[in-house]
Amino acid sequence: MNEDGMSRRTLLGAGSLAAIGAAYAGTARANEEIVPVTIDTRTSTGPLPHIWTECVGSDRAAITLREPWRNDLKRWTDEVGTQRVRFHGIFADEMSVMTPTILNRMRPTPNFQRVDQVYDGLLARKVKPFVELSFMPKGLASGTTSFFFYGGVITPPKSNEAWAQFITAFVVHLVERYGIAEVRQWPFEVWNEPNLSVFWTGTKQQYFEFYRATALAIKAVDAQIQVGGPSTASVEWIADFAAYCAETNTPVDFFTTHVYAGDSQDKLFGKGTARTSQNDVIPRAIKQAREQIDASTFAGKPLWITEWSSDSPAMIAHVVKESLPYCQAMSPWVMSCEYEELGIADYILKEGDSGWGMISAGIAKPSFNTHKLLSALGTQRLESSGPALASRRDNGTIAALVWNLAEATQPSGIPGLSHTRTVRGEAKTLIIDMIGARAGQNVAVRYVDQERGSPMPAWREMGSPQYPKPDQLALLRKRADIAPPETLRLSKDRKLQLRLPPEGVALLELKG
Repeated sequence: MNEDGMSRRTLLGAGSLAAIGAAYAGTARANEEIVPVTIDTRTSTGPLPHIWTECVGSDRAAITLREPWRNDLKRWTDEVGTQRVRFHGIFADEMSVMTPTILNRMRPTPNFQRVDQVYDGLLARKVKPFVELSFMPKGLASGTTSFFFYGGVITPPKSNEAWAQFITAFVVHLVERYGIAEVRQWPFEVWNEPNLSVFWTGTKQQYFEFYRATALAIKAVDAQIQVGGPSTASVEWIADFAAYCAETNTPVDFFTTHVYAGDSQDKLFGKGTARTSQNDVIPRAIKQAREQIDASTFAGKPLWITEWSSDSPAMIAHVVKESLPYCQAMSPWVMSCEYEELGIADYILKEGDSGWGMISAGIAKPSFNTHKLLSALGTQRLESSGPALASRRDNGTIAALVWNLAEATQPSGIPGLSHTRTVRGEAKTLIIDMIGARAGQNVAVRYVDQERGSPMPAWREMGSPQYPKPDQLALLRKRADIAPPETLRLSKDRKLQLRLPPEGVALLELKG
């Protein structure tokens, strides 16, 4: 066995998915690690907020008008239950909100035709926008520097006063079209990652003043509309932003920031600090942000993680569990491979790091299926120990997610460039003690890992086509779905033995 433990190549040696399932459903192997898990079905520890369903990230506003993207959104709403979608570029020039054209004789005034199409489309599909106010309309911009593929202008405005007037017109339009009760349910986030030069050419101070102008303009329309920031990468600027808003009496209803497992730990935690496994980078950074907020005059204000990502099922489960105490929402980036921020990908599926998208041409990836299993959990959290998140549903049934955490290296920088995927870990046997359950009670078990609930085995069987044909796409969509549950039975001492591959997760549902 190589340094990656039970690698993809080892799994492929098992042959079919049925063989893979049999390899992991049986008893523990010699010298294999045994992991004890306890789930107390009698003891609730309080509510289990589904922070992973509050919002999901997506590319940009214009892409929401495409049929494939809207099909992917339907899967998210139907199968995961997302409440909001966040995307860039509602003011990008392709949306023509304030762009000089022949029709306006090169003297632009606000034009919200495309904005209406975008938000109408979301509401018709029973989701709300998480309004990211970006990028700078050309008619207001102080420069022409733009962001990558679709050219969103990233300069500050020529005038914060003119920008504020535009924001006022925008919010008034939304209220007139959708009603104040609806718009009050839409969080307004000011810009995206202004601490990165690829998204903001101004200074930190310029962003703070820009945020203030924006927030005051929004609140002047209606004080109950929610506005927040600083929407930074790598949990930066939180303390400074809070201090600025306190000193200037600037409204802030919630804080937003981003963090990825592959982010520089020197940048996140400071040079010379102890290194953290990538599995724990995101929860540690979120905890740090929470502490900075609570040390300010804004203690207790909601914290929204409006970008994070992982392609490892067990890492996703672990990160969500460990982040629950510190934030109100975690918006994974991105829901769909209809994603062109860095350009148009030349693949549907590929080996190695295949980018952030969780549905590709309607094909579910393990990351999407993991969110689907998370959403099968109930609303009351149950006491548990070990790699588990246990719950009671509103109808009284018990559902728990368990996992085998591995070291699955996440990319830093631009995703989708690597054709290899490094995983260090071994298959493990979980001995799950279901306290309060009945001896012999049936348990339905559904699995997601890099082979089950994944399109990759079927894609490889096809010869790994770069451009799958329509019939191949249909088969991949079917084969990528989570398989029907298998039924296992608790032992006389109410225990369940479950063998999982590295990165694997399993949803347990007590029956009868």
